[in-house]
Amino acid sequence: MGWALQACARVMRPIVRLALALGLKHAHLEVMLRELLIDEARRAWLDKGVEPNLSQLSVTTGLNRKAVTAKVREAEEPLPHTEMSAAAKTLTLWLQMSTDDPALLALPLVAEAGAPSFEAVARHASRGNVHHRTILDELVRLNMATEQAGRVVLNAAGFVPSKDLQGMLAFLGDNARDHLLASVGNTLGTAPPLLERAVFATGITVEDCERIHQLARQRWSTLHHELTSEMTRAFEAAEAADGSASGRIRVGIYTYYEDASDVAQHRAVTPAKRSDGKEA
Repeated sequence: MGWALQACARVMRPIVRLALALGLKHAHLEVMLRELLIDEARRAWLDKGVEPNLSQLSVTTGLNRKAVTAKVREAEEPLPHTEMSAAAKTLTLWLQMSTDDPALLALPLVAEAGAPSFEAVARHASRGNVHHRTILDELVRLNMATEQAGRVVLNAAGFVPSKDLQGMLAFLGDNARDHLLASVGNTLGTAPPLLERAVFATGITVEDCERIHQLARQRWSTLHHELTSEMTRAFEAAEAADGSASGRIRVGIYTYYEDASDVAQHRAVTPAKRSDGKEA
């Protein structure tokens, strides 16, 4: 249990840092954790073929029956699901096309039938469900595209909505969730192992860390294009069949580095307690 708590603490520390930076308090996190405990406990019972009652949920989570009963409805999700973003789909398709043909980095907003245009890319990426003007306005707002004199120019190497806090939080949640789901599944051994690897080094210069970071970025650009092509082909094949395919996949990469000496200097020290209960 100690090992498990330490692993959870390592995972949750960056989340706590984010929560504090955005003004969340203990009460907010407590409600969230309680609801997640109940949701996951119910899922664990359902995996066994059992619809759990209040007592089973209470025993599994350690929450009293009153707390379990209080969760009477599904929590609303104000964050968008990144898989459903028409702007992200359009930008990804546009990036894929421009990698194959750099001339497509700039497109006419509309064009004759069959000719490349932003309208055609947006219509194909969104399956015609979102108007191309709406998608373009969103990409321009995020500084990922510019529009001038009837032409649209690509202005990003990937869909990273850095000027949109809600969008960035949505990607943080989705990317970190799927990375951790792969790790947790591999640790618990509940399914065949998924790819989840990292390479690391300690005791090198920060300058070398940045150089290696840029190397990873360059290699990812090539892999990103290959993966996007494969996913696009797979999606179009499934859609051409009966459209009932339900598989979901996310492939990611990350790099993190820091100056360990700075981290050591700022590491918090828990105040010692005197015998009278006051802080030393």
